[in-house]
Amino acid sequence: MSKNIKLCKGLDIKLAGKAEAVVENAPMAKSYAVSPLDYENVTPKLLVKVGDKVEVGTALFFDKKDPRILFTSPVSGVVSAINRGEKRKLLNVAVEPDQTQVVKELKVVDAKADRSAIVEMLLESGLWTRIVERPYGVIANPDAEPKAIFVSAFDSAPLAPDYNFVLQNDKATVEAGLALLARLTNGKVHLSARKGDEGYMSEVKGVEYHTFSGKHPVGNVGVQIHHIDRIAKGDVVWTVNIQDVALIGRFVTTGKLDMTKVIAVAGSEAKKPCYKRIIAGAAVESIVGKVDAKVRIISGDVLTGVKTAHDGYISAGANMLSLIPEGDVYELLGWAMPRFHRFSVSRAYFSWLCPKKEYKLDTNLNGGERPFVVTGLYENYLPMDVYVAYLLKAILVKDLDKMENLGIYEVLPEDLALCEFVDPSKIEMQQIVRDGINLMIKES
Repeated sequence: MSKNIKLCKGLDIKLAGKAEAVVENAPMAKSYAVSPLDYENVTPKLLVKVGDKVEVGTALFFDKKDPRILFTSPVSGVVSAINRGEKRKLLNVAVEPDQTQVVKELKVVDAKADRSAIVEMLLESGLWTRIVERPYGVIANPDAEPKAIFVSAFDSAPLAPDYNFVLQNDKATVEAGLALLARLTNGKVHLSARKGDEGYMSEVKGVEYHTFSGKHPVGNVGVQIHHIDRIAKGDVVWTVNIQDVALIGRFVTTGKLDMTKVIAVAGSEAKKPCYKRIIAGAAVESIVGKVDAKVRIISGDVLTGVKTAHDGYISAGANMLSLIPEGDVYELLGWAMPRFHRFSVSRAYFSWLCPKKEYKLDTNLNGGERPFVVTGLYENYLPMDVYVAYLLKAILVKDLDKMENLGIYEVLPEDLALCEFVDPSKIEMQQIVRDGINLMIKES
């Protein structure tokens, strides 16, 4: 029996528009895109040009820092656009899909193969990009040997998908994926589930099983690592999203690359909050249909996701689309009103009287950025031994030694997203943490 880890700090933000437990098949999109911007610290080099024919699994570009890391097409078809931004920065490669999908023949090995063969297979298929290395939250180095691999089987973010429902028929593929990952480390594969909602995760063999209970960010893999086996200077661990574990397992068991997955479409502005079966990189319009201009579409959850245009594409790592109102409506003397419909972590409003009420929140910050005030507020919501304000100040002054001592190796931007939400100073904490991490990478 695993020991349950109970976390007392955190906050569950109850938003309206939770996805109904119904799966619908999204129509084939007009185009699919792969973007290097969905990954950290990647310098892309193109391998295709507009008009080229590609198959599922054909490499579209690679990382200049390590040419072995390939980014492959999720569909077969024709490269319809190579979109660039300022200074010809590559934004994405778009592929117009064929009616009949053709999958590239790739060499497939199982968990009995040598580690080198498994690494080569995942690199060639593009699935290696789904393995994230900590510290720093970058694509894993194929030459590194992590001390452990961590997988969180649940997400505690607002309106997050229920992975027990999403993966209810994928037990065999999840087990195959975890067995393959176990061959990549001499340490343990740690699998964590929510206490009381474990599903079949408690039956998976060959892993170190844990249960967690508590409020968000209890589902963050970084928080779980902190309480299972903390990262010290010089340590390397890898993390893989549970949906990506299933993708890897499906590739191994079927022998064909299949980038289909189920995502949640949720939020107060979603016409029909439900689950959609899509192919990774799909155009947003094919998933949500037509959306009002005053609706914010977010690839991911509302705390850590990325704003996405209606004519854009879902991010590679996103397992949900969140639709909430834009915060472009302002109330005269709104700060002086009772505001019974607003949520607040303080007792300034009355949301504390209705702990189970679901709220329709928008993107309005209700004020601008203000000076830091050291109050100890953040430590009430982050269940990690990290002094948030001091770490952020060390990053701002670029003090590498203090950054190390204050926990820069243990956190990623997503771990401080809740602190950013409750912050009365409106500080962009996630961006500061990412800037600090990039500085550490540059100086290492």
